[in-house]
Amino acid sequence: MRYSRFFLPTLKEVPKEAEIPSHRLMLRAGMIRKLSSGIYEWLPMGLRVLRKAEGIVRREMDRIGGQEVLLPALQPCSLWDETGRWGLYGKELFRLKDRKESDFCLGPTHEEVVTDLVRRFLRSWKEMPLLLYQIQTKFRDEIRPRFGILRGREFLMKDAYSFDRDEEDAGKSYWRAYEAYSRICRACGLDFRAVEASTGLIGGRFSHEFMILASTGEEEIAVCSCGYAANLEKVEFSPVLPDYSGETAQSPEEVSTPGKKTVEEVSQFLGAEKGRFIKTLVYRKAKELFLVLIPGDREVNSKKLEEFVQGEAVLADEAAIFELTGAPSGFAGPVGLKKKAKIIADESIAGMRNAVSGANKKDFHLKNINAGRDFQPDVTLNIIRPAKGDRCLKCGGGIELMRGIEIGHTFKLGTKYSVPMNLKYRDQAGAENPVVMGCYGIGVSRLVAAAIEQCHDEKGIVWPIALAPFSVEIVALNYQDDDMKKTADRLYEEFSKEFEVLLDDREVSPGVKFNDADLIGVPWQIVLGKKVREGKADLGDRKTGMKTEYRLEEITGIIRDKLIRNGESSPDRA
Repeated sequence: MRYSRFFLPTLKEVPKEAEIPSHRLMLRAGMIRKLSSGIYEWLPMGLRVLRKAEGIVRREMDRIGGQEVLLPALQPCSLWDETGRWGLYGKELFRLKDRKESDFCLGPTHEEVVTDLVRRFLRSWKEMPLLLYQIQTKFRDEIRPRFGILRGREFLMKDAYSFDRDEEDAGKSYWRAYEAYSRICRACGLDFRAVEASTGLIGGRFSHEFMILASTGEEEIAVCSCGYAANLEKVEFSPVLPDYSGETAQSPEEVSTPGKKTVEEVSQFLGAEKGRFIKTLVYRKAKELFLVLIPGDREVNSKKLEEFVQGEAVLADEAAIFELTGAPSGFAGPVGLKKKAKIIADESIAGMRNAVSGANKKDFHLKNINAGRDFQPDVTLNIIRPAKGDRCLKCGGGIELMRGIEIGHTFKLGTKYSVPMNLKYRDQAGAENPVVMGCYGIGVSRLVAAAIEQCHDEKGIVWPIALAPFSVEIVALNYQDDDMKKTADRLYEEFSKEFEVLLDDREVSPGVKFNDADLIGVPWQIVLGKKVREGKADLGDRKTGMKTEYRLEEITGIIRDKLIRNGESSPDRA
């Protein structure tokens, strides 16, 4: 592709709306443009990368026996009513009516549709295992679309569905999909982790999220060197906490702490360790107020809390705190509440002795309180966030926290959809049984953005070879020069027979060409300058930033060797 003919509107300035690197760089590199909130147009450069990701996903799904279908984006309410999800999905579901006032939605996922398809044709155990997949636009009415492609209202997704005779076969299908997803991430050249995860609204027995590691990732995950990894909704660990269990219980003592509200302030004022404190937080779910108790040097795992209360839990405002405790925020505690409320305590609270908490009285705290004697939690569970140094339950090693971007999710559904939708088959004895299902989604457009979050520097995108829009960019610093033009055209024709090549033949300054080349991130840059007359050019590696001078006759072989070793073999036919 010649740059002069390519629709590539790059931007010099960083768009104000862009909060994270992938959003900024996709806009600046001319990959996407915003049409409306959470809705983006894909331009030629972006679409090239999107198609690369799509091709990798399709190849790996075909490899495990997947058969591609294309299901309607517009789905009737009646199917969702069969599983009860029409009322459960909430405001993220785009709902609409046709001219007959019948209810429909724009599909965020296709469990009901594909189950309906298969129940109309599948009859015998001989027809399984069956794996159907599609790559299609999905819709979710996000309350706050942000981060560009990462959290939009319209996105490209691959969703696959497996159908098996029993749990054993369903397990085999699940792990085949798991391995396929691992290969997809590796084929894209990305550092990733597969982590245990909650099943959420999709449902099922268990699931894994596939996380692309990036410091800007919106999700936090806990990992161990033994291979264990989980998101914060599912993580299990042994916290390393101060041990006060051997102390003799003392009598409660009210102490004055004027103006001291935070654990940090009170611990310094009383000369007590933060681990000695019971941090008492007042939460609200709808109209219900409840307390959450955790050690003073820890934070609440909000993911686990919301999973436990089955909904959104938010910290109560000042008025609600006073209503429950009789004191302003900063002085709440589990002893002597003004009104009765459910108390949810972290497991570690039971082992604390002579702890400190708020006295439910302005400017006062209580010393020497003990669970079981002075207060009784209604629920005890692991509700704190893991911290560095906590121990893995599988091997005893140290837990490490990382940030990641979810690009895929695999679910073992069981019979969650087949039973309510009457998807059955006849076994070898002629008896009817429910089909056992699995579901496997991967955000294709999200994969592109996540790759940029992991692979960029201060100059622009640094594409892995497998996702790069072009393999080689020929940067002719003065294309109007006859010698340079002839050399550039010759190299372009030669490389285009084997690889995807972008030739910068524009009448702009060398500085603009260099800046744009680094911005769009093509892996290899052939820079043609004054030494073309001597038969020499510079070969630039975008990843390392290194430029090495070679004779022109050497460059062809070097590029071919580098690209073939990295698996590049698809020529640019544009």
